[in-house]
Amino acid sequence: MAFPSAATNLRKTLQDPNGFIVAPGVYDGMSARLALAAGFDALYMTGAGTAASVHGQADLAICTLNDMRANAEMIANLSPRTPLIADADTGYGGPIMVARTTEQYARSGVAAFHIEDQVQTKRCGHLSGKQLVDTATYITRIRAAVQARHRLGSDIVVIARTDALQQYGYEESVARLRAARDAGADVGFLEGISSREMAKQAVRDLAPWPLVLNMVEHGATPSISAREAKEIGFRIIIFPFATLGPALVAMREGLAKLREDGLPGLSEEITPQMLFRVCGLDESLKLDAEAGGEAFQGGVDLGQ
Repeated sequence: MAFPSAATNLRKTLQDPNGFIVAPGVYDGMSARLALAAGFDALYMTGAGTAASVHGQADLAICTLNDMRANAEMIANLSPRTPLIADADTGYGGPIMVARTTEQYARSGVAAFHIEDQVQTKRCGHLSGKQLVDTATYITRIRAAVQARHRLGSDIVVIARTDALQQYGYEESVARLRAARDAGADVGFLEGISSREMAKQAVRDLAPWPLVLNMVEHGATPSISAREAKEIGFRIIIFPFATLGPALVAMREGLAKLREDGLPGLSEEITPQMLFRVCGLDESLKLDAEAGGEAFQGGVDLGQ
């Protein structure tokens, strides 16, 4: 029996007037595993987190299509029926490259991705000084993605993101999103919303088109909870730093303790077995046993 793809599941949620998607940002396999274990029904692969974790670099157009696709494919296939929304930056080139990006993301199991209107040497949407391409160039990116989706016969959701607020203001930003909607984008994404009033206005001005709220705490957007975002009328909320931020703090504190005390001072529950169980150890052992394997008959816990 064939199950619906994650992209199909995401589309069904968006078609439901009461459907609402909360997607914590994840950046590697362990953060994705923890988000799934916490019970989230969707994930968001953050480009900033990918740049930081894969390259140890800031979100300044460091990642290539291959970097992003490989990370997205790994995360998406940890739970193939759970929708993964992934950053696709500018699409990594002109229409031909945007189409290639769409095809590779779709074949990798990504359920949705967003493409923006910054220049190729882009930066995080919550940094100042962003530079944009003109509207016509932006719409060629969106159109190329939509056409590629149709050629593939894929349900992958195309999200049109604009970063125009900072340079051109609200009216131009909404005009760009309307043009993207007319070009076939499934969802809109106004980056850097700077007030609750603007958030409400955007939902009204673009209704009934579904919108994403990018909730980067301590960035350009005021802190809006998932519950409030749903009440305002957003259909998707993403939290790019939901796992990256806590991980940064915990690692910094643990390393400082190691430097000072000579031991990281981990909690007794943090054993190798516990870490590996977060990453699917028991499922792997079961798979081996059901296939007739004998490598793990003695178990993996110390003292067994």
